[in-house]
Amino acid sequence: MKRIIPLLLIQLLIALLLVACGRGAAADEADDGRLFIVTTIGQIADVARIVGGDHVRVTGLMGPGTDPHLYKASARDVDRLRAADVVFYNGLFLEAQMEEVLEQLGELQTVVAVSAGIDPAGLLPSANYADEYDPHIWFDVALWMQTVEQVRDTLMAADPANAAAYEANAAAYLAELAALHAYVAEQAATIPAEQRVLVTAHDAFSYFGRAYGFEVLGLQGISTASEAGTADVQRLADTIATRRIPAVFVESSVPVRNIEAVQAAVRARDFDVVIGGRLFSDAMGDTGTPEGTYAGMVRYNIDTIVSSLRGEE
Repeated sequence: MKRIIPLLLIQLLIALLLVACGRGAAADEADDGRLFIVTTIGQIADVARIVGGDHVRVTGLMGPGTDPHLYKASARDVDRLRAADVVFYNGLFLEAQMEEVLEQLGELQTVVAVSAGIDPAGLLPSANYADEYDPHIWFDVALWMQTVEQVRDTLMAADPANAAAYEANAAAYLAELAALHAYVAEQAATIPAEQRVLVTAHDAFSYFGRAYGFEVLGLQGISTASEAGTADVQRLADTIATRRIPAVFVESSVPVRNIEAVQAAVRARDFDVVIGGRLFSDAMGDTGTPEGTYAGMVRYNIDTIVSSLRGEE
């Protein structure tokens, strides 16, 4: 008489096999002798690829147009995070929905906030959360350079055999970013100081404003988790109409309807403000485009801002 295996046991075995296959697929991504690095936002992935060079393999969880304030890790993301040799994230409560996952992983493996090495004296306070800082540190290129040093030091500790390569790659990239910082400052200086007013969908550009001499007005707060209300729209519209600000900007990771509502409210006040273009804020552009890199994103943003505020086509 043949032994009959209960149906429930078969289903359990299949479920276990699927889980194992899923984890194995994530592990296979790292199984080529190189450090397997997982990052949250694309800006950090770009730093890791440049500093790591041929010695690392990098996966970024958040692609173009993704809002990191609202992003929640999927089961697939968690598998990748667990398989990583090193995990880099921004910190400063940017990845608010992933905080618990990242904290738990940090007890078992190398999980590093790239903002950890920045002196708090150089950080701006958050308008949304008490005792927290504004997390959008990449908008000040000089400040972001400190995250390159954090990534470099972490990789050198994790893979001492290739430390010299990481140090050399970081030095070259830091020189490139120093030149980029100078470029942004030079372009900003072509706009008279009194005209340097940047109006955006949410208050992500404060570090940019401080570094390059812009007054920044955001419809929403630092986190997009808080919705802009009618009063916020009317208040910003009053400011734009009164001060005759020529352009406002939408963001790649924030719905355009918010700024369109401001534009309509300004028109109701007998002033026409144009949408000066789309800026990359919390996420970079598509992979393979100039804006799909940190340096390209920064250059695109300042060129778009300057062109629009100067009234150029």
